[in-house]
Amino acid sequence: MGKISTNETKLKQRHNPLLKDISTAGGNLRTKSSNKKKSTRTDQFDDEKQDGYLDAQSSRKILQLAKEQQEELEEEEENINKPSFIESFKQQDQSEGEDEDEDEEYSDLEEEEYVIDEEEIEVDEKDAELFNKYFQNNGTNNGGINLADRIMAKIQEKEQLQNLPNESIERPQDAVLLPPKVIMAYEKIGQILKTYTHGKLPKLFKILPSLKNWQDVLFVTNPEQWSNNAVYEATKLFVSNLTANESQKFIEGVLLERFRNCIQDSDDHSLNYHLYRALKKSLYKPGAFFKGFLIPLVDNFCTVREATIAASILNKVSIPVLHSSVALTQLLQKDFTPATTVFIRILIEKKYALPYQTLDELVFYFMRFRNDSSMDVDQTNEQQPQLPVVWHKAFLAFAQRYKNDITDDQRDFLLDTVKQRFHHAIGPEIRRELLAGKPRINPEQKQDGIMIDAF
Repeated sequence: MGKISTNETKLKQRHNPLLKDISTAGGNLRTKSSNKKKSTRTDQFDDEKQDGYLDAQSSRKILQLAKEQQEELEEEEENINKPSFIESFKQQDQSEGEDEDEDEEYSDLEEEEYVIDEEEIEVDEKDAELFNKYFQNNGTNNGGINLADRIMAKIQEKEQLQNLPNESIERPQDAVLLPPKVIMAYEKIGQILKTYTHGKLPKLFKILPSLKNWQDVLFVTNPEQWSNNAVYEATKLFVSNLTANESQKFIEGVLLERFRNCIQDSDDHSLNYHLYRALKKSLYKPGAFFKGFLIPLVDNFCTVREATIAASILNKVSIPVLHSSVALTQLLQKDFTPATTVFIRILIEKKYALPYQTLDELVFYFMRFRNDSSMDVDQTNEQQPQLPVVWHKAFLAFAQRYKNDITDDQRDFLLDTVKQRFHHAIGPEIRRELLAGKPRINPEQKQDGIMIDAF
């Protein structure tokens, strides 16, 4: 079949133009639906109408409309039977009047019963007093305390009674109460430091030097049970981060006790290597070391063994001149003991340029042994030296280093001391050194005050 030309299709029109339909009297309306589905639905609806049945959707709508109409009718009937506002108000007044009459009857009965009960019941005096205390003012504060205040007062009294057993325990004046969490945390740190050998310290322990009450918290960790390695690490931490006065407290409270206990408990009376290093680190603050370790050690019956070990630390560490001179001056003013003489000798052998005041104290220290029989160690045996060898060695060290820094009068007194406290091996050396020295020039003769007393 051949193709239909486009001209032929254009000539054929599907329907009349709209203008023609409007111009006609009735117009041309479509009687059949173009959609097949719509036609089938309308056909079914027509069939149902013919049969006398309705579909579900239409039946629901009809029922809903019937329900709404029934509700409207019921509302109208209620409005007709409802009394007016005035009638309802009158009914309310009548009901209230009846209630009042009933209340009066019941109140009369209650009063009669209450009068009878008053004759039978007896109130105790204590109960009456309590009643008057709490209810006399009717809950007001006019001339008294109300019930709420009395209840709060009773609660406070109960709390105080609960705290009495704790307060009754006698506590030292310096006691400080720490939070329970802090105590638990630092007790665990104390257990860690008890077995510590190497590695980083706990962070909670590192912040101790920054606390104001670090001594109280440190006591919770039981420093007596720390390992020697932990003591060394703690000494570095505290001495480097605390001031001189605070470092003195740590050295005296921790290092001094560990030093003495370690020497006493060891079999050969030696000091642990880590504690020895800790004491060397503590000399980073020399003032704290002398005030917190050396002077308390001398004052508390220091043995020669302890003095020898501590003096070896002083010998290996460089100490500022002023600190050494002050420490030497304080040692010279102490009572004579062999341990004190050991420290004096070590500080002299460091060969510092000591101030003249300290040199004069040294001269007076050795001069006071001339005619003092109380200094004798063994008075029964005249063949043995009366003073220990340590004293003669200290005297020799002073003569060798400072023979040119003493005056002629001081030299003569020292030679007299050598004669009275003579040692067969050391005495001749001391005399030779003193005689070889030159007299000291007075500070007034020195130019422009080049050598000035440090004090």
